[in-house]
Amino acid sequence: MGRALVTGGAGFLGSHLCEYLLQKGHEVVCMDNLITGRVENIAQIHNSKFMFFNYDVTNFIYIDGHIDYVFHLASPASPIDYQEYPIQTLKVGSLGTHKTLGLAMNKGARYLLASTSEVYGDPLVHPQKEDYWGNVNPIGVRGVYDEAKRFAEAMVMAYHRYHHLDTRIARIFNTFGPRMRLKDGRAVPTLMRQAVLGEDVTVFGNGSQTRSFCYVTDLIEGLYRLMMSDYNQPVNIGNTSEMSILELARLIVKLTNSDSNIIYLPLPTDDPQVRQPELARAYKVLGYKPTVSLEDGLAKTLNWVMQVLNKNDEGVVHND
Repeated sequence: MGRALVTGGAGFLGSHLCEYLLQKGHEVVCMDNLITGRVENIAQIHNSKFMFFNYDVTNFIYIDGHIDYVFHLASPASPIDYQEYPIQTLKVGSLGTHKTLGLAMNKGARYLLASTSEVYGDPLVHPQKEDYWGNVNPIGVRGVYDEAKRFAEAMVMAYHRYHHLDTRIARIFNTFGPRMRLKDGRAVPTLMRQAVLGEDVTVFGNGSQTRSFCYVTDLIEGLYRLMMSDYNQPVNIGNTSEMSILELARLIVKLTNSDSNIIYLPLPTDDPQVRQPELARAYKVLGYKPTVSLEDGLAKTLNWVMQVLNKNDEGVVHND
């Protein structure tokens, strides 16, 4: 099997991808500067085919030996993170993408960019298809993430067209599961932590805004299928099971047998009102179809959250 570089490999998605690749027989080089990633996410990996570098991929990247696949996942990915690290978010989407593309060219490697549904902004088209150009506020607080990913996509396609680099673009929709930071501000970890601790469960606005939640193992399977395909255009990866945030809050309160009250807070600036992937392209090109139900995924995540809270660990949860 091939040798893969995973940037952001100590993050939520990255750590699961590293494990998946190792299970497939690949060698894995994991790279992360640990701004939002955690060594704890990869501490359980004991494999001679795995190596970790604490490194910022916005700098020149040197890796000895061959590299067959580059998975560029590095980036803050929650609103709390990319508003705390706006410059770093812009740099990893621009300079980090540039450096990893250069490495892929040098090594003759296949390249996959982990983009995001945030490139669609607060969409005027629903569900979101890959040919939709989006409705993004480029100077808003979320713009540092949205535009970094949009720029990254443009650079990937430029390298594909001009340098004939073999590239892939995955537009990742809301993902959840073990290893998310419990205080990263995203819906599933936030609501679950609050409900388990008996705190007020916070919903923004009136809770009518929708998201479509995909369990992490389904997402990773989609990324791998895309990398191993011969398709160069953007592909949505996620789950079509759309629900309102209020519905999600009520479901989590029920799942945790919590006495928590649901309270309402002001809606954040530029918060998308709807989010649902059109997966026809993923199904046609990749044969991709998520298999884990929301209820099963939440139950698995809850088991992990309970373990984290029982250890008095403040957090480890991510979600795009």
